[in-house]
Formats: sequence, structure tokens, C-alpha cells
Amino acid sequence: MRGIRADHRGGAHRRRNGGAMSCNGIGSSPRRFGGLRRVTGAQEYVGDIRLADVLHVKLVRLDRARARILSIDATAAKQVPGVRLVLTAADLPQPVPRFGPKFKDRPILAVGETKYHGEPVAAVAAETRDAAEEAARLVHVEYEVLDGGVFGVAAALDPASPLVQDHAIRPNDPLADTNILREHRFGWGDVDAAAADLVVENTYSFPMVTHFTIEPHGFMAAPDGDGITVWSSIQHPYLLQKTIAELLDLPLAKVRVFAPDPGGGFGGKQIPKYEPLLAFMALRAGRPVRLILTLAETFQAVRRAATEVRFRTGFLSDGTIAFQDVEANFLIGAYVDIADRVVGKASYLACGPYRVPAVRIMGRTLLSHTTPSTAFRGFGIPQITWARESNIDEGARALGIDRVEIRLRNLARHGETFIPGDTPADGDWSQTVRKAAELIGWGTPLAAPKRGRGLAVGLKSGPTTGLSYSTVRFLADGSALVLSGTSDMGQGARTVFAQIVSEELGIPLDRISVIMGDTGVIPYDQQTSASRSSVLMGTAVLRACQDIQAKLRAMASRLYEVDESEIVVERGVVRLPARELCAVDVLQSGLGRLGGEIVGNGEMRKDVEPDHPLGGTAAFFEFNCTAFEAEVDEETGEILLVRHVTVSDVGRALNPLQVEGQDDGAAIMGLGHTLMEHVLLDGSGRIRNLGALDYRIPTIKDLPLELTSAMIENADGPGPYGIKGISEGALLAVSPALASAVTDATGVVIRDLPLTPERVWRALEEMR
Repeated sequence: MRGIRADHRGGAHRRRNGGAMSCNGIGSSPRRFGGLRRVTGAQEYVGDIRLADVLHVKLVRLDRARARILSIDATAAKQVPGVRLVLTAADLPQPVPRFGPKFKDRPILAVGETKYHGEPVAAVAAETRDAAEEAARLVHVEYEVLDGGVFGVAAALDPASPLVQDHAIRPNDPLADTNILREHRFGWGDVDAAAADLVVENTYSFPMVTHFTIEPHGFMAAPDGDGITVWSSIQHPYLLQKTIAELLDLPLAKVRVFAPDPGGGFGGKQIPKYEPLLAFMALRAGRPVRLILTLAETFQAVRRAATEVRFRTGFLSDGTIAFQDVEANFLIGAYVDIADRVVGKASYLACGPYRVPAVRIMGRTLLSHTTPSTAFRGFGIPQITWARESNIDEGARALGIDRVEIRLRNLARHGETFIPGDTPADGDWSQTVRKAAELIGWGTPLAAPKRGRGLAVGLKSGPTTGLSYSTVRFLADGSALVLSGTSDMGQGARTVFAQIVSEELGIPLDRISVIMGDTGVIPYDQQTSASRSSVLMGTAVLRACQDIQAKLRAMASRLYEVDESEIVVERGVVRLPARELCAVDVLQSGLGRLGGEIVGNGEMRKDVEPDHPLGGTAAFFEFNCTAFEAEVDEETGEILLVRHVTVSDVGRALNPLQVEGQDDGAAIMGLGHTLMEHVLLDGSGRIRNLGALDYRIPTIKDLPLELTSAMIENADGPGPYGIKGISEGALLAVSPALASAVTDATGVVIRDLPLTPERVWRALEEMR
């Protein structure tokens, strides 16, 4: 029997708008810089770059999660024509170098034993890819399969489980003899003394999922005189430069990183992975080396942390939240990467945007014999939001209170402190919730049986620290170059920065170029993450333009003998007391026959606050409300997405179409871990669904019949023109909103993701 998707040919009904390239101003939607190249296949990624005399690298992996390496024999591999290098841990400096953004625990190659399925034990470099692959197959690794392993939260917490990491690499750590890396504790008020009329306590699980970027991870490295040059599809080129310099004991000036625009990142390309290995191989071989991962290999390189969250909420009879008690266990994998930061930031915001007088939060970072997890769009908040919003829904139903009303009753108001000592609520969040409820038709009759509606909210903090520099060069012909350390991985950063320059200097967009991705040229930027680019780097670009305006005022003052205080420069016009001049004319007159340029520099710094548990307060919050109308086929467990609404508080939209696109993309990505995505492990920790055939992500046929994105604009953000960061908010609350709609339609409550047809069907059968 066909399910309810039979009449769904795929693709959401969508209203679109846009503009031509000539629309420059803030608040317009010009065509995206580089957009045409991306959609036509003309964009050059790392895998498209061809270096002369390059060697192709293939990694040698064991088809085991946990094994003791007894010996590695590369004799046969070295006989393959074209093989130039086989590298094992024994060939590296001893002890084998380890790296990581904070915890230096990840070795260049496996040392002694493998910690997860697919951990590289050796690497081959050859003249051709085929030769490298053949040689990699011929590397003989003698190993002993180790019994047991830590593949889930229960095993990670069990004192009898084998240790994932040797306690010797965790000196002075009281938890070193356990698989608990760290326990993050936050709270205020007295949870134990708080009175409540209803207490709802349950555990909610979130699966291990992978980033599945359209561009696989790619890396190259080449000796460069007394230094080295590295190419990588990385989001943080300056972090990579620092990592390589430390590992090779080189000055930063001797390490150059090229970071071509990534084909998607979503956090998976933030932190160095195999670049250090390529750097050692390039220096050993004395030639450039190149490694482009297959899709299956990316599954063994990055993922989102799986979680189990116990959430306990106390309610008064009117729905007011009296207390929340949270225990969040994040299964991060064999090495830390950036995962402990994910756990800390996500756990800190476990109570979301609500006023909660008494709070106790425990967030655990748990090591496991699985692929190391890393940053992933939402930075741990989707996992926490799934638990919190589902828990609040259960409380609303038990109390007989409307699910929208219970949220409005508890939301922090604009300007209200809801986490002691942190940034107050920076938006009218109730306005966002009401808009989503209106758009989904909350409270109106449903058109068919077994349909239901659900709604949930998500809150994520922006960066707590940051440092961004930008340089803008105003050239003699009136065009401009913008230099930025941000990575444009599809979010449209180039376009937004160009729009700021156009707005401030009055330069048409087609006369502006934005240069990124070269540490030898671009000024420093801490990172491209946490939805920070438009706010932090955007401010740096704005200040660089203001620097140019100041220099134009000084130039005009000198040329026309007018006091600087009487001169106004804005949008390409220099206003003197008696006349107006074009900024380009002033520039050319001031530069004279020799030509030249005016260089503006801008800086945006958010300093560390050492007394804050996260190192700093939130620069801003991303707040989103997501709502669904869904229909459930009780015979198959299939869910038909009738309507999907996402509303984000954006401050102000610099480019409305790009904001819409970011929210659409985040919303659809959220459908993945909600409905289908799940990295499956067998009993020995091996990944069972490596690759696109067995690991499903949403396609056009999985989209809702109608997708609506809306934004709330109050110009109350800290960035240029009142903007806030966006791009992650629409992902945060997808799971609880859809699960709420399923419960509304059927009465069944599901606390484990994903909501596959089988899981829904089984839950329905149990309820019957």
C-alpha cells in the first residue's frame, strides 16, 4: 500500500524575490557574489587545483573501531610503480605529535591502537591516484582486535568500560581514569527547594549524524623554501596556520594557508583534520602532496555529537516554570577537537529563552570509540532544544495549557536578564512566536484527520569572544578591494561585505571585489563560525570604510582649505559648506598624477571576560520559532509535511534574500536529523551506512508541501545597521516542533530521533 507521500511529487511551494546586480543598498537583495559560478560548476574548489609534480595521497585504515597495532609492513606497497612515500607513526617525530584547538590529544597517525573505525594508521603518496590506492591496499597491518569498546552513553559512564584515552595524555586531570573528559556545571537558585505543582522528567536521545557537505574535504601541502604552503577547504585558515606552525616549529610567517571557498562547511571544516599529516608528508617527500577524501572517508572524519539528555521541569498550575534540572551527556568520540566547547556552550543555554528562577545543569563531555565529533550547525543547541522543548510540550499537555501560551508565559522579555550575569534578552521574542503561530494557522480547524500542529522555539548564543580585521582599498578609479579573513562557504559573506562598502562609499557592486582565503594577503580573522561574520567582520569592514571616509575628509580639507569638522562624507559624496563633490573626484585630485589609493583598516574585538564561565557574554542571540502542520499515515508511520514555518529574529536583514536562503537551508537541514539521518554502528563500533546509498539526507521529495520563512526586524542587533547573526536559528527547533505535531495528530509521544516511519509505526502499535 502506498503511503501518504504518494501524491507528493517533491518541492515546497515557495515565494521568491530578488534583485539585479545594480541594487546596492543595505536591505536590498542583489545577485550573490560568485553565486553563478557555484551553481554552474565553474567554482574552483581545492579538488580542482592542480599543482605541478604533485603526489596523490591515500590513507590506510583498519576496518575495525578498536584494535591494537602489532606491526605495519609496507614492503609490497613500496614496490608499486610510482609510490614515493609510505608514512607510519614510526616515521614521525617521537613522541608522535598531537594537535587540537585546546586539548592536544589527536595524533597525526594512530599510535599503538586505533580508537575509532577508520582512524588512519599509515598514508601512501604516489605519482597517480590509482597507484596510491593500490599501494594502500598492499600495506599489511598486523593487529589484534580488542574486545569491548565505548559506543554509547551508558558504556562511556560505566567505570568498567575500557579507557578511550590513555590517562598519561591527561596529566593532572582528576577524571583521567574515566571516559568523562569534563563536567560542565551551571546553575542558579535552589532547585531542591523549589515548589512545583507538576514535575515532568524524561530522557531524550539525539542521533550521531554527519555533515554531508557537497564538497568533500580536500587538502594539499607543498614545501616552500624554508617554510610550507597548505591548501584546505577550511573555515578557519588562521587556526590552521597556527596549528601547522606549532607542529613544525615554524614562525607563522613561514606557513601560508590558501583556503578556497568551501563547498559547504556547517562546522565540519572548522578545525584541522588531516592537514598536519599532509604537511609532514610534503616535507618528507620534498614535493607537493594532495588528498581529497571520498564521501565514505568524510563519515570517518567528522560528525555531530550524539546525546542523551535527561530533562526535568517543575511547573506551577498556571504553566509558569518553577525550576529546571538538566543532565546532558554528549558522546564526542575518540579525540576532543572542539567538542568540549560545544558541550559547554550548549549546556549553558539548556533552559533556552525562558525565565527560570531555579536551575541546575550538568553537561558531560564523554569520550568514545567513535569518529571524533566537531562543530556542527547549531553547536550542540539542536540536541538540547530537542529535549527542552519536548519536555515543555509534555508539561503543557499534562496541565491542559495551550502549547503556544505556555511558551509566551515564560519567555524572557526584551531587555530582561534571564541568565544571571549574561546578555539580557536582545529581542522581542514573543513577537516571533506570535508570528509563527499566525503563519501556521494555530487554533484554526485542521483540514484532514490525523493532522496536527506543533511549535517550538530555539535560542543560540553568538560568539562570546572574537577578533576580526578588515582592509578596504579605495582605488584611484573609484573601485574597491575588500580584504577579509572570513570563509565564504555558501552563506554569501562576500555579497554582504560588498553591500556594506557600497552603502558607505557609494561604489556600485560591480566595481567591488572581495578577496578571501590567503593568510599571506588577508588580515587576521579569528574564525568563521557562530553566525559571527556579518556582525563581527561586518563591523570591521564598516570601520575600514569609516577610516577611508576620515581620510577623504582630511584630503578634502587640504585640497579645498575647509575645516574637517565642516565636511561630511557619506555614500560616495563629499559635502563641503558650499558644494558637493563626488568622492572619486576628491580621491583623484588628492592622489595627483602618481595615482595610488586610500587604504582603510577596521577592527572588531570582543575581549575575553575571564570571570565568565564561557569566557565572555553572548554578542547576540539567535532566536527562532519553528512550526509545523503534519499528517501521519498510521498504517506506515510516514509523516507528510503539510506546512513548515520558520520565523527568525534578525535585527535587520542586510540582504533579505540571503537571510531567507539561510533560514530555508537550515530548516531543511533540520529535517535530516529529525526524520532520517543517523550514523549506524554495528556491535563492534564499525559504521554500517558509509556513503550516500545507506545514509539518507533530505532530497526534493522530502520537502514540505509549503515552506514559509519570515523574519522579525527591529534593528536591535549589535552589528552594522542593527543586524544580528543568522544562519543557525532555523535549524534549532525543527525536531521538537515536528514531534509536537506528530503527537497532536496521533497522541503518541516519541523521545528518540530520528522520527523514521518504523519508529513512528512502532510507537503507534505500542499505544494501541
